[in-house]
Amino acid sequence: MGALALYRGCLAEMATGEGKTLTAGLAAVLWAWSHKPCHLITVNDYLVKRDAEWLGPLYRFCGVRVGVVTGDMDAQARRRAYHCDLTYTTSKEVVADFLRDGLRLAGLRDPTRRLIRRLLRPGPDAPEDLVMRGLHAAIVDEADSVLIDEAVTPLIISAPRKNEALREVVQLARRLTEPLRAQHDYAVNHRYREIELTAAGVQRLETLCAPLPGIWRSPGRRLELVKQALVAREFYQPGQQYLIVEGRIVIVDEFTGRQMPQRTWRQGMHQAIEAKEGLAISDPSETLERISFQRYFRLYERLAGMTGTASEAAAEFWQIYRLPVVTLPTNRPCLRQQAPDRLFARAADKWDAIEAEIQRIHATGRPILVGTRSVEASEQLGARLSAQGLAVRILNAIRPEEEASIIALAGEQGRITIATNMAGRGTDIRLGPGVARLGGLHVVATERHESLRVDRQLFGRSARQGDPGSAQALVSLEDELLRRSLPGWLHARLRRTLPAGSRLMQPAGRGAFRWAQRNAQRFAFQQRRNVLALDDWMEEALSFAGR
Repeated sequence: MGALALYRGCLAEMATGEGKTLTAGLAAVLWAWSHKPCHLITVNDYLVKRDAEWLGPLYRFCGVRVGVVTGDMDAQARRRAYHCDLTYTTSKEVVADFLRDGLRLAGLRDPTRRLIRRLLRPGPDAPEDLVMRGLHAAIVDEADSVLIDEAVTPLIISAPRKNEALREVVQLARRLTEPLRAQHDYAVNHRYREIELTAAGVQRLETLCAPLPGIWRSPGRRLELVKQALVAREFYQPGQQYLIVEGRIVIVDEFTGRQMPQRTWRQGMHQAIEAKEGLAISDPSETLERISFQRYFRLYERLAGMTGTASEAAAEFWQIYRLPVVTLPTNRPCLRQQAPDRLFARAADKWDAIEAEIQRIHATGRPILVGTRSVEASEQLGARLSAQGLAVRILNAIRPEEEASIIALAGEQGRITIATNMAGRGTDIRLGPGVARLGGLHVVATERHESLRVDRQLFGRSARQGDPGSAQALVSLEDELLRRSLPGWLHARLRRTLPAGSRLMQPAGRGAFRWAQRNAQRFAFQQRRNVLALDDWMEEALSFAGR
């Protein structure tokens, strides 16, 4: 059923452990037989290599040539891989290769102009060095992550550009913000991640900048630079949005918990964070090419996808990509026991309860998977449990090379695994001997996320293929979701009505979290629409300009 849905251009929603890898392979064989370019896109290099290897016997039997494109390959190896019948790769690699091919074409993007030039001037001037051979069909694994979560930010091809003035400016901006204090000199808007200086803050900044020359004499420009430094201080924290690796800033994907070493923040933000951390300031980047993920995937003639959580975003999949969602029944009935959320007034009480709950479940011998929102939270919880004498395996952006081995053994008896968000996604958690009799895998969510899909993905790691399992979320009023996405008056009212300690989530609490998630999802959707609209506007407005 899943393969037919993909072949007909649908997005197949299949629960965890229902065989999405094989399903994609069956549909890919049908498209690859046409010998037109077919791309099978997944979320990381490990899954690219693993899936191509796992399904290698099927493809060889069907006479399909398979290529693999990963981040460490050169242009020649990529060209060979894209010229196979079927190519496994990640969204970032395939979009980057598409943009780099655009740069190689220079002013010859129009296919008719390229054909005329090849006829008139055959030889080395013809664009024979293109890596890709066109866009025809794509099957997107973990489609909600690739097509929605990662689509907030466009992919940009850039080159470093020397700018000594920027280095000096961001360092000085950091020093100017040191005496400024929240609530007095500036207000913090957590939902929109914005900083607004108060009248006292503007006055203080004017005094601090009085002896400074040049750019600091302009009220608008100095305000912009100081706001950027304050945003770096308030909203970008190590272990959450980034890590410091070998003296440089490495961005962490907030949706997957994975490192993104090739990415940088734009418009001086990366340099502002380096200045905050006291690191050497890198050169800023100049944009050469850019495209949104939404616009790129709409270029395929045939597009399909699969994921465990698509129904919540069915309207967006149809509006943006014209992908209808088909929900497939599970092979066996789902036996997961979903316990009501427990709500706490304070985050400290919540973490104490999480520690006690893990100890209680661990005493029964059942394996436990704990989902955290950030690298920092996973490390702190791991330290707490280790101090109690519990053996813990941590899966986050600090340990990417251990991802597959950690998550594959998370179903063994007595295992405690802590993972950030969707780290390990795409890898099955199989129960060890005797674990099913004990009740299966227990999943603990330490926070609710902006998207209900992410919550469902985490809970879906237990009770796969008819196995027993259970899940529960322990949340607090100090969680980031409520602080950022709930109206202030409602947040204050909940704090007044919730007694000390904890209790099972009442209707008012459930309603508050649903409201916060809807607000967050609506805001994220508008961001993605804005990215797509900007991309379309640039293409239309600048199409006459050529290069």
